[in-house]
Amino acid sequence: MPLRDLVYRLYTRRLRAQLVGLPMPRHVGLIIDGNRRWARQMGMANPSLGHKHGAEHIDDLLRWCETAGIKHVTVFLCSTENLMRRGDAEVAFLMDVIEQFVADKLTSETSGWQVHTAGMLDVLPDSTSLALKEAVAATRDRTTGAHVTLAIGYGGRQEVIDAIVALLYEQAAAGSTLTDLAQTLTTADVARHLYTAGQPDPDLVIRTSGEQRLSNFLLWQSAYSELYFCEAYWPAFREVDFLRALRSYAARGRRYGA
Repeated sequence: MPLRDLVYRLYTRRLRAQLVGLPMPRHVGLIIDGNRRWARQMGMANPSLGHKHGAEHIDDLLRWCETAGIKHVTVFLCSTENLMRRGDAEVAFLMDVIEQFVADKLTSETSGWQVHTAGMLDVLPDSTSLALKEAVAATRDRTTGAHVTLAIGYGGRQEVIDAIVALLYEQAAAGSTLTDLAQTLTTADVARHLYTAGQPDPDLVIRTSGEQRLSNFLLWQSAYSELYFCEAYWPAFREVDFLRALRSYAARGRRYGA
């Protein structure tokens, strides 16, 4: 074994030991940024190949979360802005990668993760939307308690609008007026119509690639999340980077706005 690999393994083991007994997040959100930049850095002729390596790396992330006892993970795969602003060829390649990843990894019998989606599936290609719906159905009865949400065709502002629209329709069906709703409206009323209804809000949101912004990711749910920014591009994000994020989280005193 090369000395570098041995040192890495020993350091990883040390980080895991440091986390024993410390508070861990129940739910981790991931903004997996930097796939194309990583591909260029690696000298790949087609930068979109970074998406393929990035998707395959999600399997590593889920394994790390299993080891750490983290049961809820939300991965930001593709925003509504990505779909509108990226070239047709890149979007088509990304959708193919997502379909393959969902079929090969998340719905396989070796995976214990229950799949959820967040976003507007109707704006996706029919094959991608179908693959995601089939993954949700195929994993619905898994009993491990592990949940992975794929945010695709997703935008945080649109999610809030969709939730409010659904709430208005619900209240209208129940015979309530706008005045009634205005007098009784609570955050819980909106939350139960979000794409992530029924799941805990993320305790920790990690973004790779050095960018320090949420980019319209889980805006409502991340109101009190701890944020962690890592310089590594997503395909180069290592387990030690993940463990450092958990260590940073454990060292913080959460105040929830107080």
